[in-house]
Amino acid sequence: MPVSRSGRAEIYYETMGAPDSPPLVLISGHGAQLVSFPEGFCDQLAAAGLWVIRLDNRDTGLSQMFGGPEDLDGGYDLDDMASDVLAVLDDLGLDSAHVLGQSMGGFIAQLLALDHPERVRSLTLLYTIPGKDPAHLIGSHDGAAFAQPQKRWPREDTIEGYTGLLRFLDGDGYPFDEDEARAVAARAYDRGYRPDGVPRQWAAILRAPSRTERLHTITVPTLILHGRNDPSLHWRAAVDMAALIDGAEVHVYAGMGHSIPRELWPELTATIHRHTGRA
Repeated sequence: MPVSRSGRAEIYYETMGAPDSPPLVLISGHGAQLVSFPEGFCDQLAAAGLWVIRLDNRDTGLSQMFGGPEDLDGGYDLDDMASDVLAVLDDLGLDSAHVLGQSMGGFIAQLLALDHPERVRSLTLLYTIPGKDPAHLIGSHDGAAFAQPQKRWPREDTIEGYTGLLRFLDGDGYPFDEDEARAVAARAYDRGYRPDGVPRQWAAILRAPSRTERLHTITVPTLILHGRNDPSLHWRAAVDMAALIDGAEVHVYAGMGHSIPRELWPELTATIHRHTGRA
């Protein structure tokens, strides 16, 4: 089992594709395990000539936990989570890599490009935001449900609830694959159901300052992808970030939600491959 132990946390990771291909690190969102990046999508990225590296952020999946069921703060911040990514690169003997972050993973990816540009060959931001601007949020984001101990549910109830969450995040622009969603939910439960990490990651998000004022200093090639049907984070965040990052390329996809729909895998793969190739 590949686990990076070179940093201050033990981080589990998996790779797909040829190790001599350009490396692409995928960073998951809040509370999400590495399986939040669909296996088929990763297969397409690897087939396009990228060495795909997926990791479980601290406090999720098979990576180190930073507390128990009643602990709401792990005492770390997003900078620490960015350091975890660098520790994985170190473990693989990589001086740098292409970096793609989704949602909260996009927060971490921004910090890597801002604070460690020499380690980032290119930056891809997938349905994420630069800070806490209310214009970039849809619905309630007070996080009250996250800032409390998380109840552990039986397996079938957890799979049902996670499937419902995926249905919501998927938006309504593409058909929702119920069977695939349940399979992902079941795999996430069986490989590492650890809900008590959710409030600790949330605490790290809350203590993070806005990155908006710093985005103009990003110098690595940047690609920004968002869905017009995202029910959580507004697509205007993608446009606003692109206006601040010199030379950034932005794509807003009609019908896409806070997810990676199967119908867009080929187009997203081609766009990401082209972006990393130019970098």
